Amino acid sequence: MKLAFVIGSTISTIKDENLSGRKLLIVREADTSGNPSGAPFVAVDTVSAGAGDLVLVTTGSSARYTQITKDSPIDAVIIGVIDSLEESGKVTYRKS
Repeated sequence: MKLAFVIGSTISTIKDENLSGRKLLIVREADTSGNPSGAPFVAVDTVSAGAGDLVLVTTGSSARYTQITKDSPIDAVIIGVIDSLEESGKVTYRKS
């Protein structure tokens, strides 16, 4: 799993039928302090995440293991919204 910030959304009217009705969000990987890093990529949202949320993203073949994404051509899926992060006993991120 990866940490990522939701930085936007995308709309695609023409897509694989298995993606019909699925929200596609633009995310960018983040470190454990919640600082963005890396290039943006698109992930299927399964948990009603929104812009500014720090989320858990699963990529690769593991992205196709949720009930929503099973048997779909998906490489990245949002599987959780993070409320807080703690590292070495210190809270490094807390959702506002």
